[in-house]
Amino acid sequence: MQVENIEINGFLIDKFNQHSLPEGKTQGICPLCSSSRQPKNQKTKCASYDWERGLGTCHNCNTSFQLHTYQRKGEAEKIYIKPNPIKEESVGTKIEEWFKTRGISAQTLRDLRITEGEEWMPQTGKPENTIQFNYIIGDELINIKYRDGRKNFKLYKGAEKVFYNINSIIGYDNCIITEGEMDVLALHEAGMPNAISVPNGATLNSNNLDYLDNCIDYFEDKEKIILAVDSDDAGQALQQELVRRLGAEVCFLVSFEDCKDANEYLLKYGKQKLAECITGARPVPLENVTTFKDIEGEITDFVKNGFKPGFQVGLQNFDDIFSTYTGQFITVTGIPSSGKSDFVDQMVVGYNQNYGWKTAFASPENAPTYLHAHKIMRKVWQDMPRASDIYGDKWNQVADHVNENFFHIDMERYTLESVLRKGAELVKRKGIKCLVIDPFNKVRDVNSKTEDVNRYTMEYLSKIEIFAKKYDVLVFIVAHPTKMYKDSNGKIEEPTMYNIKGGGEWYDASYHGILVHRNYEDRTVKAKVLKVKFQNLGENGAEAHFKWEPKSGCFVPHEPVDMSNEAMPWE
Repeated sequence: MQVENIEINGFLIDKFNQHSLPEGKTQGICPLCSSSRQPKNQKTKCASYDWERGLGTCHNCNTSFQLHTYQRKGEAEKIYIKPNPIKEESVGTKIEEWFKTRGISAQTLRDLRITEGEEWMPQTGKPENTIQFNYIIGDELINIKYRDGRKNFKLYKGAEKVFYNINSIIGYDNCIITEGEMDVLALHEAGMPNAISVPNGATLNSNNLDYLDNCIDYFEDKEKIILAVDSDDAGQALQQELVRRLGAEVCFLVSFEDCKDANEYLLKYGKQKLAECITGARPVPLENVTTFKDIEGEITDFVKNGFKPGFQVGLQNFDDIFSTYTGQFITVTGIPSSGKSDFVDQMVVGYNQNYGWKTAFASPENAPTYLHAHKIMRKVWQDMPRASDIYGDKWNQVADHVNENFFHIDMERYTLESVLRKGAELVKRKGIKCLVIDPFNKVRDVNSKTEDVNRYTMEYLSKIEIFAKKYDVLVFIVAHPTKMYKDSNGKIEEPTMYNIKGGGEWYDASYHGILVHRNYEDRTVKAKVLKVKFQNLGENGAEAHFKWEPKSGCFVPHEPVDMSNEAMPWE
């Protein structure tokens, strides 16, 4: 049967019926074990075929296999280097024996296509004999993880980062995500072939899961995603980010009790206990319901260490007076042309440089988009790019960075519902940690039925808060004051949050408030803290002063000169 452009489970068929099994039959031989069985049993119908899902299951060897191979869904935006095809899918006796000490059989090594070979390792500065974990999609080799005898690792340089063993979850309505290839092998030993691993472990304070961005389509049909990551702090941080990106409603959490990971659990308790541990995964705690046990770890940490430090922008004078947590929103106000949008851009670029946070902008007033993207590029570049810089090394480096970390939501008609929906999508597909709404009056809540301004504001900010908490995102809302007043000297007075349309609701509901105010006489800009939710995060009324650097568009810390005690020339 010739199959062209047919899609199964959202994936295009590359090769239909790759094992040449009887088409349409629901029972038959197993392509993995039947040929190695005793002659009298080689034709025994030991396997079940599900042609719609493209999956087979053997009741003799207790493994699953694909009936078809699949093309990747969609095209990658970046051009990656691909390793050379595998020449020989085998390992030597010494490596087999080593895997045996880790509870891994030779059959599992063959099933997962483990190989060995010499590879130059940067950690030792010389070629080493390595174990090779081959990252395969369909029948195509995408990446290789190398491991030498000293437990040094490296991925194939320039290759695409994807999940290890990603082929195995096609056709299943559930899958298991682990933190290492050895854990995938351990779960395969325990009769759970639909296990995958992140390619580069877990790192604290990092949400750069580019491999998830590259493989997100594989999870669209999953009703249950079991997170079986390491029990250390980095593993738990990875777990939290995966829950945020994949959705708490489908995620289930594994506890390895007194063990670090799945492989250690296999060695200590055996295959059956490991399988029971995985199947006993608990759902993510119910939304809106919290028990002491759910947050006991956070409570004990607070008792030991107090408040966690807030996240900082990287401008020392501003960091001295303000910091924040995620899952909150900041209201930024100021008179027109005071530099509000520019300062918010500076903040999100700072968060990106310090913590790797990605940002999405819903900025109707920052049109056209290419000019806003150019402003971001200047701040990252720390200078004004020239025509001679185009497509040079630094241009390409900065352009790639801005492309991968800053996203512009472009709509003909901005509404709060559509922006938050797109924001949720960008959390899932790109891992954004910041969302900028600039300005709020151009992103209307068209679903609101009230004509009362205060009530409208309360509903608007409540929706922002729900979004921020659900996706653990820091939201910036740029809000213009409705009225501007002049003092006795004719100067425009500094607005407060009470000058924004909706009045007191802004001050009451906002976690933080920042005023950006320009002094045209001495060409300086100040950022003033109007409100902080928690005292450990800042100081109400404190100010940080800046000079604006025109080439880079960056705010440079500046100490204002105090003239109050200076003698005048005529004195």
